[in-house]
Amino acid sequence: MSGLRVVPTWRHGQERLYVCLTDGRNIAWYDREASRVNLLSEDRRQEVLDVLGPFLTGPVAVGPPPVPTPAELARLSLHPDDDLAPNRPGEALQIALDRDPGPARRLRPDPRRRALAAEQAVGEALDRLDGAGWHTLHSVPLPGGDRIHHLVIGPGGLFAVHTLYARKQRVTVADPMVALGRREPRPLLRRVRADADRASYALTAEVRPVLALVGPADVQVTVEPRETRIMTDTEVEGLAGLGGVLKPADVEALHAMARDRQTWVRV
Repeated sequence: MSGLRVVPTWRHGQERLYVCLTDGRNIAWYDREASRVNLLSEDRRQEVLDVLGPFLTGPVAVGPPPVPTPAELARLSLHPDDDLAPNRPGEALQIALDRDPGPARRLRPDPRRRALAAEQAVGEALDRLDGAGWHTLHSVPLPGGDRIHHLVIGPGGLFAVHTLYARKQRVTVADPMVALGRREPRPLLRRVRADADRASYALTAEVRPVLALVGPADVQVTVEPRETRIMTDTEVEGLAGLGGVLKPADVEALHAMARDRQTWVRV
């Protein structure tokens, strides 16, 4: 027994099969589209091919990554439990609902399901920015049980996006207060800015706060938010038009740092 295991991962419709040691470190991966097995070390070449044997389709090239970048190597060195990149939009809420779905019948809809629908809508829109040189991490955990709903990294900089379900409701913004319909206003923008500040501290880079409203009937801003963008879920893809802040190499380096769970343990 080699002790190696194969871990399949999916990201935006593309599959890769990683070969991991017993401690979770990756030593190789199989890229189906490229028909290539990439080895980080030649020492266990035959063992890697043996464990991948049932998954290989047709002839494949075998060797080191053609152009191993620092960001790629940093990603591959992560333990699977520490890699935040596979997180789905609303990952934390999905896990909570799976563990405790709540009563089958209730007078009012479970607010967690509405929050999940909001994060999924915004997350799917942000994931579509990948082709424009952007990366989005979802449900980034922070100490104390908090989390950043979406962290967006790209040519236009870094953004901590907080989503709010507002379907068919009027939203009134008077910094720092946000009110939905006739409900009592909440100082939500303080939370949005605090999340961005914690991300800035963790990544040693400016992270700008964004509040993304999902499905509002109307948005009224009576007091302009300080250093915070207010957008709807149909507008967030407009972030792709921003640029001139980060070079591609900086985007990749920050993404590699941000996807490591250990980056966030002391913020």
